[in-house]
Amino acid sequence: MPPILDGKFSITEGKGITFQPRMTLKELGWTPELEAAFAPHAGKGLVPARLIRETSINFSAILEGGDEIHCILCGRLWNAAAIDSDLPAVGDWVAIEEGDENTPSIIRVQLPRRTVFSRKMPGNSSQAQVIGANIDVVTVVTDAGSDYNLRRMERYFTLINRSGAKAVVLLNKSDLFTKEELKTAAAEISALSPDATVHITSALKGEGLKAIRSHLGKGITMCIVGSSGVGKSTLVNQLYGDEWQWTSEVNETTGKGRHTTTCRELVPLDSGGMLIDNPGMREIQMWMDENILRASFEDVADLASQCKFADCSHGTDKGCAIREAVESGKLDPARYESFLNLDEEIAALQKRAKKRQMATERWHKRNHRVKARNLDDRIQLEKDLRGEI
Repeated sequence: MPPILDGKFSITEGKGITFQPRMTLKELGWTPELEAAFAPHAGKGLVPARLIRETSINFSAILEGGDEIHCILCGRLWNAAAIDSDLPAVGDWVAIEEGDENTPSIIRVQLPRRTVFSRKMPGNSSQAQVIGANIDVVTVVTDAGSDYNLRRMERYFTLINRSGAKAVVLLNKSDLFTKEELKTAAAEISALSPDATVHITSALKGEGLKAIRSHLGKGITMCIVGSSGVGKSTLVNQLYGDEWQWTSEVNETTGKGRHTTTCRELVPLDSGGMLIDNPGMREIQMWMDENILRASFEDVADLASQCKFADCSHGTDKGCAIREAVESGKLDPARYESFLNLDEEIAALQKRAKKRQMATERWHKRNHRVKARNLDDRIQLEKDLRGEI
């Protein structure tokens, strides 16, 4: 007896009839830890799903088997979220109550996150913006030309280390630069984060895809980030195996592509693994505490611990080990300046967050007083109606 095929046949132009196997939860990134977290909800008619797209009004999720559904968030989860970053995001696993043609599917439970990659929300907000949840690999796409910026790469590495994911860098557009330029750029990036893997690629020529795929596999989720115009969408198209996103021509003067990803989306790959593609990031602001920052600048922190005075400002203070390292050439002045800038940025972020917390606490106290006053008024009204004094 031939084996029973679990999947569906489809007709694709140029490919004829193809068979698409049903996608399992494990291939979507399901783990024993998630299974244990979902167990209390399994008997309530809920089904596990992974969020693959988010809009201003709803989410799209993928179920076991590969079916995609649209769903909304229940009010309880909205109210329970202290800040926006606590709400479900692309990559999150959730428990859904499936609807029908008359009722929407509803997200009832958000399962624990294994990793979360986030940055400070652009602008003056003190909140975090979740780029993707349950990510295994964060791939930064840059080039050796106009987009090359070591200070920005330091910020990326700091955020990636905080997330718990592995860092991979694609030094793209290799066809536009000399081997020496590419070698120098790759070495400088590697020096910033020895644990990161750096690949030299050309999205236009399809080079380096084998190296990229080496970080992917069944159940592995990769998030791709980088500035607009560095070739992210071209790489995603090639990895996905089809033109699932539109890309325009590249401007010959600036080297920038006109296409920009417009929404954050998780895409399962036929070859195994999943990609989260992101709109181009213009701001890479910090969302972390002082300890995480110093862990990303261990060389600077080690020097600071050698200063003669504990409250050394690392300026003109006598016995400053950092100033001596800069003057002797042991520490790159640009790296130390980046450390100071990030330190100031985090301090400003913490100050804004504290102000926001104080404002929230004042609002809650005022709201409590208003409710108490309204309750007293109702009690007095009831007494008046009963003729009591």
